[in-house]
Amino acid sequence: MAHTHWKILPESDKPLAYKGVDALVARLLYNRGVLNSSDAEIFLQADKRLSIDPFTIPDMHPAVSRVYKALMSGEKIAVYGDFDADGITATALLVQGLSALGADVIPYIPHRLHEGYGLKIAALENLRKQGVTLVITVDTGITAFEEIEKSHKMGLEILVTDHHVPLQELPSAKIIVNPKRSDPATSFIDFAGVGVAFKLLQALLSGTSREDLLNSSLELVTLGTITDMSPLISENRFLVKSGLQLLNKTKRVGLVELMNCAGIDKSKLTTETISYQIGPRLNSAGRLDDAGTSYQLLVTEDHAQAKALAMELEEKNKERQRIVAETYDKVRRQIVEDGVDRPILWASDADYPSGVMGLVAGRLTDEFYRPVLLIKIGTETCRGSGRSIPEFDLMAALKSCHHLLTKYGGHARAAGFNLHTRDLQQVQKKLSMLAAEQLTGLDLRPHINIDAEVQLSVFSKGVFDDIRHLEPFGMENPAPVFLSRKVEVVEQKLVGNQNDHIKLKLKQDGIVWDTMGFRLGSYLGELARHIDVVYSVEVDNFNGKGQLRLNLLDFSRSY
Repeated sequence: MAHTHWKILPESDKPLAYKGVDALVARLLYNRGVLNSSDAEIFLQADKRLSIDPFTIPDMHPAVSRVYKALMSGEKIAVYGDFDADGITATALLVQGLSALGADVIPYIPHRLHEGYGLKIAALENLRKQGVTLVITVDTGITAFEEIEKSHKMGLEILVTDHHVPLQELPSAKIIVNPKRSDPATSFIDFAGVGVAFKLLQALLSGTSREDLLNSSLELVTLGTITDMSPLISENRFLVKSGLQLLNKTKRVGLVELMNCAGIDKSKLTTETISYQIGPRLNSAGRLDDAGTSYQLLVTEDHAQAKALAMELEEKNKERQRIVAETYDKVRRQIVEDGVDRPILWASDADYPSGVMGLVAGRLTDEFYRPVLLIKIGTETCRGSGRSIPEFDLMAALKSCHHLLTKYGGHARAAGFNLHTRDLQQVQKKLSMLAAEQLTGLDLRPHINIDAEVQLSVFSKGVFDDIRHLEPFGMENPAPVFLSRKVEVVEQKLVGNQNDHIKLKLKQDGIVWDTMGFRLGSYLGELARHIDVVYSVEVDNFNGKGQLRLNLLDFSRSY
């Protein structure tokens, strides 16, 4: 029996006929909402035609005016970011961009453990003492009601740029650049925080000849957009495709040293490389303590400093992996003891490390296919971090009990919140009731959308090269998934430090395929001689192989 629900996407009644496109690729385009030749050309080219006018984003005109006023009058500007990879790259992008325009600008990224997420009054007071009069937020600020209100009394103006979902009301900042506002005229709203910062820089450079500044920032846009799991559609697709080309020949010494430390081939970067290797390393500093290490790595021009910073991030990433594994094991035991058949899964403890709660919740959401909320309990207040499934909008659920929360924010699938400890039981009761209403009766197994059922031999005929024209793959443009039936298992073994992966050799039509099943090690005993397999196809660049390999997602015995 399959371990997930397999859904083969239906074929089109009117197959797309686009010159030079293989029938299988045409089907993949249809599955991604590309329904005609004109759309197919734009999708495959992924060029500037996908770019939107930055001035269609709310408050962009007054934002540009305010920044130029600061530039002309010599005001001191602070760029206030978040401590994740999106916020770090957005901070670096805007500080470097404004500096190139002659601004007196400094970065500020709060310390996760000492300060926590978002604008902090003490930090704003300190910036004011340094002579700052304008604070531009990146990847934060849309829910900072109290902090922005108090900033007015300090003589600080806050210009908010953010991409998180606004609450019912907006904070009192005069300028709020957020494409997700309820009054947008923009045709695309799903930028990462670094994407919104990029659009601000693009607007600032409108009418100038400083394309070099925009191009140099595309590497940062790509890193932040992929790591923040923003959808790779519309303009994000163009930005990431362009940025990947630059990253594969980057001259940023910090990134070069980071890739050297991690053993990454600098000329073969993909979205997967960033998601699973570069992004976690950039995130590691902010998850454990001070994100300044990652910020400095991105902006330094000193080779010795870059090497030292890269080595520091490598060690922090190893520490992060250890903490995640320990916390995951602890939380998983709690959840299993309480029962995993509930619509929403909770776990709470006073000692959860704040920096990895979201990662652990995400892994458990993937494993049990339920919304998972982890609560770090304090004497007076609690902090929660949650991850969800497509069937349950976590942000909407939190809005429904906003009167019990002191702060909350995020997206439909990932959100954080604070509350008084005395209100925890009420919040749990309310969210559990909502989850029961929305999820009871649904098939709560992870489901895999399958693009097509094929014979493995189809990929030995050059079709894979055509499929790669759909790259870059990521959220809402996933790597194509295929189903092949009655494939022979000719070799099998467990690999990985904890024997949690399966390595196979699969045979069909006389061709043998190397296959990796990540985190499928516990299913080794279910393998039969012939199995049906669900997989994606990828290039295995380990040790310079450059060979095609199957990435096994699920399997079941053939009948």
